[in-house]
Amino acid sequence: MTAKTAAGYTQKDINQEVKRLELDGTKISSVVEGRAFINGKYVDDNGSGEWLTTSNPATGRVVAQIMSSTKRHVDLAVTAARQAFETKGVWSDLPPSERKEILFRWADLIAQHDLELAVYDTIEAGKVITDNLEGDVPDTVSCIRYHAEAIDKLYDQVAPTGPSNLGLIVREPVGVVGLIVPWNFPLLMAAWKLAPALATGNCVVLKPAELTSLSALKLGALARAAAALAQHPDVDMVGFTGSTRVGRTILQAAAESNLKRVSLELGGKSPQIVFDDAEEDLERIVPHILSAAFWNQSENCSCGSRLLVQKGIKPKLIQKLLVATNDYVMGDPRLLSSTIGSMISPQHCDKVLRYIRKGIQDGGTCLLGGPQRIHESSGGDFCGLTILDNVSNSSSIAQEEVFGPVLVVIEFATEEEAVMLANDTKYGLAASLYTSHIHRAHRVSRKLRAGNVSVNCFSEGDDTTPFGGYRQSGFVGRDKSILAHEQYQEIKTIWHEVIVEP
Repeated sequence: MTAKTAAGYTQKDINQEVKRLELDGTKISSVVEGRAFINGKYVDDNGSGEWLTTSNPATGRVVAQIMSSTKRHVDLAVTAARQAFETKGVWSDLPPSERKEILFRWADLIAQHDLELAVYDTIEAGKVITDNLEGDVPDTVSCIRYHAEAIDKLYDQVAPTGPSNLGLIVREPVGVVGLIVPWNFPLLMAAWKLAPALATGNCVVLKPAELTSLSALKLGALARAAAALAQHPDVDMVGFTGSTRVGRTILQAAAESNLKRVSLELGGKSPQIVFDDAEEDLERIVPHILSAAFWNQSENCSCGSRLLVQKGIKPKLIQKLLVATNDYVMGDPRLLSSTIGSMISPQHCDKVLRYIRKGIQDGGTCLLGGPQRIHESSGGDFCGLTILDNVSNSSSIAQEEVFGPVLVVIEFATEEEAVMLANDTKYGLAASLYTSHIHRAHRVSRKLRAGNVSVNCFSEGDDTTPFGGYRQSGFVGRDKSILAHEQYQEIKTIWHEVIVEP
């Protein structure tokens, strides 16, 4: 039987699409569009000659060229967004039902181009094709439809005043919003920010990561209608997903320009806590633990990279984890048989390997993998799954975001110690806990300093649940859910005096 994805695509379909787009690495593609998309059309480099090459990290081959936008292009994009926002009827003043219908049509077009968009992110980011076809692309469509549906369902408010006054509390778009998205989920992270920003009537300028621009450029074409954005005086807000280090830079740039609003979704060092009362459920738990640790090559801000295990069950759990890792197939991300792909770049792969070496030097016991590349003959940047035991929670590999397939194991004795270790980090994006006791589940989930807590599973929720973090994992606002709308809106009070007697 021929293997197919959930959407019905075979390996032959995928290979043909890669060939059609000229992304097989035999030459620089003349099919894909690498120019900036501004004001409904692609724009030229205006003679600057500044182009970036984008490579397939699984093969090391250059596949396309992307225009490196200059300050002039940023100015053009911001000016176009400002004009669209200020011009009556273009977007912000459209009736809610019309904005809703346009976003639904956009989502439908994305669904129709699912294979093309999935191939872009597989080729540029090293993400396995099945994750893109069965996760990122349909989740992008779902996200846009969710926020579109909310447009004409949310009401403004009337204050409870006396009969001589009328107090209206209305929500209005912020204005021009700059959105900066990362390379690990190029398409989906763009949707998480674009959908609520557009749904609330804003006009946007999107900056994708330099390493993964193709799907975002296609997204802009289908719509038809990073410090530079943060510094621009005519941008009213910046939304950013990425590292805490870059987030600080954006905050500083925003403060030094027009004090624009900033919303940041940043890094994490998420704990997974396994209590000994979950021992009878380990067979079900193990796939969740490994998914939290290694999904998307661990290039995921909510990655559960710290495994906190209660003393009595650690040997049994580790044995089951090691056996279950055999189900992971690291290889060419274009293949349906691959379940884990490559690192995003040679430099990033080297960084992950340095962390592994340092973790071992600091006393960690290597149970799986180690500080070496694999599949080197492919020319790609593959870093094998690594599990380190006996790691100190204060070590760099337990405290710093590695963003690679490394799981560290830390033992604890009591519930209080587990909570203390879990919260002993500068981050606070996500956490998972596994227990058979309902009271412990409620008690511990309340004590964990994280914006997203999963109980007896690994999950980031769905479109209806907010996503964001505490401490250095986030700054103002949340992605996803109705709450995502709030960060892209201003609140206005309109106060009327009513003459009650004629």
